[in-house]
Amino acid sequence: MAEGLCNNHAPAVFFPSDGVGVEIAKKICAQCPVRNECLEYALELRVDHGVWGGESERQRRRMLKNRRYAGTSVHIDA
Repeated sequence: MAEGLCNNHAPAVFFPSDGVGVEIAKKICAQCPVRNECLEYALELRVDHGVWGGESERQRRRMLKNRRYAGTSVHIDA
């Protein structure tokens, strides 16, 4: 997170209460150099709230469900 673009914004930006806020956060994430690492972190830890790696809570739940069905494990390379 230290290298993410989220450091330049208030945390509330990434924990929006509506769809417009989600789109704003996703636009910031789209340019982030550590987007993939951020997303994998949220998937691995099953983070339930906020926009992480450019994906909303709903999108991450869908990704985890698809990975389970595909038999793909979720892990972070250290």
